[in-house]
Amino acid sequence: MSNEIIKVPDIGDVSGVEIIEVLVEVGDTIAKDDLIVTLESEKATMEVPSDTAGKVTKVLVKVGDEVSEGSELIEIEADAEVATSQKAEPKKSEKTEKVQAPKKVVDKPMPKQVKKAPPPVVDVQTLSGKKAHASPAVRKYARELGADINIISGTGRKGRITKADVKAFIKQALQSGGVATSTPSFEVLPPPNEDFSKYGKIETVALSRIQKISGKYLHRNWARIPHVTQFDESDITDLEEFRQSVKADAKAQGFGLSPLAFIVKAVAVALRKFPKFNSSLDASGENLVMKKYYHIGIAVDTPNGLVVPVIRDVLSKTVMEIAKEMSEISVKARDGKLSPNDMKGGCFSVSSLGGIGGTAFTPIINAPEVAILGVSRSKIKPEYNAKGEVEPRLMLPLSLSYDHRVIDGADAARFIVYLSSVLSDLKKMLL
Repeated sequence: MSNEIIKVPDIGDVSGVEIIEVLVEVGDTIAKDDLIVTLESEKATMEVPSDTAGKVTKVLVKVGDEVSEGSELIEIEADAEVATSQKAEPKKSEKTEKVQAPKKVVDKPMPKQVKKAPPPVVDVQTLSGKKAHASPAVRKYARELGADINIISGTGRKGRITKADVKAFIKQALQSGGVATSTPSFEVLPPPNEDFSKYGKIETVALSRIQKISGKYLHRNWARIPHVTQFDESDITDLEEFRQSVKADAKAQGFGLSPLAFIVKAVAVALRKFPKFNSSLDASGENLVMKKYYHIGIAVDTPNGLVVPVIRDVLSKTVMEIAKEMSEISVKARDGKLSPNDMKGGCFSVSSLGGIGGTAFTPIINAPEVAILGVSRSKIKPEYNAKGEVEPRLMLPLSLSYDHRVIDGADAARFIVYLSSVLSDLKKMLL
């Protein structure tokens, strides 16, 4: 018996190649050409085989290490008999020729103590991730979806992970609400602990209480809800003309009449027509709770962060009543006087950035709601009228994010098109 060091072979004119998989452990018995590590460069994945059979006595690298040609990988206790048979086939003597069967090809014997490692056992319950195989493209695909490649079971050749395996893993995680016990789940990596002061002057400012609280919920909602965002524009030229004609009446009553009051009312009308948007998944994730009330949350920007108070029973209120209540609740929000009940019970949320600007964005759903509407700044655009003539129209950009577990793309498109039509034709708000 002798100990040998297995090194990185000739891998071309590259250096600093990362080790992404270590496929052996101390105590493993391997054969010649069994894979021991997987390397990943910017362009390709390279699997390094052992050039000697024997028992692994030391593993000299770990996942994440960078290596080059000649870098030491493992130490192996080589079997002298096997090593000799691998390096050169012994010459056959006349005596040997006589003993051998005349027309039979005899394979080289494999000693009993040298066993070829079996393919990885793909078991979703016990997969450690250490022996997971995947190409750089599949690894990138998994990273982009937020999935831990190391706990996905592979169905490809020798347990290799395919894109289909990643998709199946994501689907399973979403169906279970992203919570896993003995089944795989998403792995959320810790934030990098970077010392920014080494790059220049810094100042540390504590997050507000609202930011600390809302940040956890936003992260949960974004990670556990499969978001899709549908975009559209609504012609609000007539709505704006009407608003301008009556906003003095609202001012006389002590509140402003913004386009948001009309939007909130239009949303309630659309929810009545498309009740699935006015629902929530129950705790099991297998049933929809259909709501018969219409409470709309509105995002309010305060000095301490974003809050979402709720306007209740919107469908039964006039636009003026909605505007007045919005004015009152926004003042409470900015003064920090909202109670917990003021922010509970919402069916659907509206986040309007129209007063600031922008053309579109992807709002995060406010669970347990299943959809949220983002509103950007309206803009005059040339549009064709019914006569085929171009005329200036005031167009309002809308961004509808929805939970794809509950709502499919076709329903989302129908919802936002109908909502746009309600905003374009005020009469529909009265029907």
